[in-house]
Amino acid sequence: MPKLPTIHSQQLIAETRLFRVEQLQLEFSNGQQRQYERLLGGERGSVLVVPMLDDDTVMLIREYSAGSNDYQLGLPKGRMEAGEDPLQAANREIREEIGYAARELRLIKTFTIAPAYIRHQTHVILARHLYPDKRPGDEPEPIEVVPWKLSNWDDLIGQADFTEARSIAALYLIRDHLGTR
Repeated sequence: MPKLPTIHSQQLIAETRLFRVEQLQLEFSNGQQRQYERLLGGERGSVLVVPMLDDDTVMLIREYSAGSNDYQLGLPKGRMEAGEDPLQAANREIREEIGYAARELRLIKTFTIAPAYIRHQTHVILARHLYPDKRPGDEPEPIEVVPWKLSNWDDLIGQADFTEARSIAALYLIRDHLGTR
């Protein structure tokens, strides 16, 4: 494993309600010095939940995505709140977004997103043995819940509004985990 660069300075150069940009002055082991910038994600990270209604049916959601200015089909997700671990955050998010809670929650994998530019972790959680338990969330409009059979994987991948890489990767992992390929 290569030696990590020495960080000579770190400075917050921009901040909004959602994003913080940090500038780093780095020196690499060969003496080269560079200035990098990175987005700082939430310190606690976020969860991406794969709620399985049964061994073949995943509960997807369709909601507005500001980054692409359209409605996207994907998995329930959200940031972890203060005092929550990933499993607690996952159960809260599915209560708010799909109206179910889970009796069984399991951390499957922790992802990074563009780690060259963003310091953030997303925890992929498998939620099983669901039961109705709707809680109010912070969404500005109702979220459409879309049950989808994993056995119809090819149709899902072909959906024009199913493009989020994290959701696609998480479902590949879950299909392998559940043996539903």
